[in-house]
Amino acid sequence: MTSIDTEIGLQDQAKAATPPTGIGPMERREMRLAYGMLSPTFLIVLLIVMGPLIANFWISFKPVQLGDLRPATAVANERLRGNAEAVGDAVTIEYRLRNSSRDSAVTSVTLNDTLPAGLAIGKPDERCTISGVELSCALGEFAGGHRESLKLDAVVEQAYLDNPVNPRASDPILGGETDNILTNFTFTLDNFRRIFDSDEFWSVLRISLYYTIFGTGGALILGLFAAQLLNTAFPGRGIVRGLFLFPYVAPVIAVAFTWVVLLDPFSGTLNSILLQTGAIDGPINFFGQRSVPLSLFGLTIEFPVALTTVIAFEAWRYFPLSFLFILARMQSISADMYEAAEIDGATPLQQFWYISLPQLIGILSVLFLLRFIWTFNKFDDIFLLTGGAAGTRTLTVDVYEQGFSVSNLGAGAAVAVVVFAVLLIFATLFFKFSPQDE
Repeated sequence: MTSIDTEIGLQDQAKAATPPTGIGPMERREMRLAYGMLSPTFLIVLLIVMGPLIANFWISFKPVQLGDLRPATAVANERLRGNAEAVGDAVTIEYRLRNSSRDSAVTSVTLNDTLPAGLAIGKPDERCTISGVELSCALGEFAGGHRESLKLDAVVEQAYLDNPVNPRASDPILGGETDNILTNFTFTLDNFRRIFDSDEFWSVLRISLYYTIFGTGGALILGLFAAQLLNTAFPGRGIVRGLFLFPYVAPVIAVAFTWVVLLDPFSGTLNSILLQTGAIDGPINFFGQRSVPLSLFGLTIEFPVALTTVIAFEAWRYFPLSFLFILARMQSISADMYEAAEIDGATPLQQFWYISLPQLIGILSVLFLLRFIWTFNKFDDIFLLTGGAAGTRTLTVDVYEQGFSVSNLGAGAAVAVVVFAVLLIFATLFFKFSPQDE
């Protein structure tokens, strides 16, 4: 055997000994089985998440009012007029018909009903036919706000006296066709034109960003300070941690009411303390005053009182969440690094700046992303504190006011789409440029 044959034989043996790479037939079958078993759960979650989002986008392109949620229908009220006490008495079966909508028309309206036996019906309306005791009417189109009365004259017979039946015993069945604005395929950009052409929208957007950025930053700074404070062991640290969690775990209605009472301009505790110490000349309406002039370095600016107070509430209420995550990350940092830095003569501030903070960048980034999204979508805090008045109206409050106060669901949905777009852009940029732990 030549050296070449020997080398080829060794290569064949090496190939035979090399395990196969890639996904084998059995793994493919297992993968398909796993996907098949998980697909129902995945579809359910997808529908729960995407269903409301798709519906919101759908409504934002339609001029939907609150009244459009109930489509136009034909309604009938039936009654028997006259005395049916003896054979030959004349009575009238009357149907009071109307369109439930004052704007939308109902076409191809039909009425079907079972008449009481023993009433001899005279000549019916030209739109109706009677077969035995069955009444069928083709009433045509009912315009918006349409009302009319359909009357059938009848004569009482002995069969009716033997078995008197109230005409209301059988409900009339009405049918018809209507153009439901929620389900048709007519779309418009009027909602977006209306909100973007409004100067108020840009003011609300600016207030939303101001409220979100400073509220998020305040919560992170307070959480960082609290975590640094409780990172060292001392007697009663567990109790202090529990107290720090109170703003976050307490019901929002309770803490909001407490802040409103404490900051009340007439009977609030804070105003009383400031007045008695001479810090202010008159009471401050923290939640009702839009702004006050403030001189700074020779410049006079309008300081937003109500908005700043709401931001302070936001930072106070939600700093415990940041505090918990930051403290957990701090306690995972090796103590040897601090001991080495202390031996080298580093001050506590230098230890924090060069050791703690670089290790906390990742968790601070994640917390900033989450708090930004949650704060930008926050509605209940502002609504309970100010109702959106005094310069605190954010986009989420605007969604509520457009949809329910003004009854313009389409405009409210359009504002909600803008909220989604802003958060999507922010999240995309954040993931692209966010820093990581060192």
